[in-house]
Amino acid sequence: MRHFYLDFIFTAIALMVAAWWGYSHGGMGGMISTLSITAILAVMEISLSFDNAVVNASVLKGWDEFWKMIFLTVGILIAVFGMRLVFPIVIVAVTADLGMMEVINLALNDPKEYSARLMAHHAEISAFGGMFLLLVFLNFVFDDKDVHWFDWLESRLAKLGKVNAMSVFVALAVLMVSLTWVRADQSAAVLVAGVWGILIYLGVQVVSGMLEGDLEEELESEGSNSGAAGSAIMKGGIIGFLYLEVLDASFSFDGVIGAFAITNDVIVIMLGLAIGAMFVRSMTIFLVDKGTLDEFIYLEHGAHYAIGALAVIMLLSMKFHVPELITGLIGIAFIGWALLASLKHRKQEAKKVS
Repeated sequence: MRHFYLDFIFTAIALMVAAWWGYSHGGMGGMISTLSITAILAVMEISLSFDNAVVNASVLKGWDEFWKMIFLTVGILIAVFGMRLVFPIVIVAVTADLGMMEVINLALNDPKEYSARLMAHHAEISAFGGMFLLLVFLNFVFDDKDVHWFDWLESRLAKLGKVNAMSVFVALAVLMVSLTWVRADQSAAVLVAGVWGILIYLGVQVVSGMLEGDLEEELESEGSNSGAAGSAIMKGGIIGFLYLEVLDASFSFDGVIGAFAITNDVIVIMLGLAIGAMFVRSMTIFLVDKGTLDEFIYLEHGAHYAIGALAVIMLLSMKFHVPELITGLIGIAFIGWALLASLKHRKQEAKKVS
């Protein structure tokens, strides 16, 4: 439970703020309603983002304590205030050609109008997040891994992955198909947003690859000099941190948009999603510290399949309404399936040893 102490403290504070906010705007009835909605949003965020925690853990497990602390401090501020509060305001400000203070005033005093303006750009947001998450999934399934969950499928996909730029080709093909789902006046904006999602993913990979090359050169030229290694690791940590923040941003799009289907109150949305984000961050550290990914060998696979499903759902949501409950259940189903498969594998391996 030590991993979650701060989360429970933060949850208590957030719920007290929610109670005060609801009471000040609607008396006792408003307070009860606000507390209920805040709790629902928190649970929704955790259910939607558990696969995010698993993938984060797969990246974070090789980091030192310094970068784990940065992830839990600076990363939390970005995730809670940046993506759950500031980012939606920036979207409305840019697309509606309004000042930040005007949008903040709109969010607090006319939440329905604010929600309408944000939802008007749902297609572009989904295209950006969907493309980024799709590439995360594709690069995982096209990778030639030592462990396969669905061997008959993943072994064949690994062969396709040997073709240069296969994941980018598939992602661009999916983006072109998804353009047929939006109105003609939206297609250009959706295309640009989707391409930006692809470019940012590739940009992180390019910079990461360059820094890995620098690390090898430094270690070769200076032997096992800890200063050289430490410098390169710090650079790699920065890129890894940025990658995780973009990944979290892509996941948070779905939660933020889905939250507006429950309430238009941006304060309540921020509080509820912030509670969920805190628990997801702590679950990530818990998975790393306990070595859960090594113990349950298919858990990472399940999380990536859940990411692939979320990417498809985000793209489909440009034309069809997909309830957030379905999105959350699909993610939980893949994680649960992977856990059961991992337990079965452990039993089989134990029998072989005995």
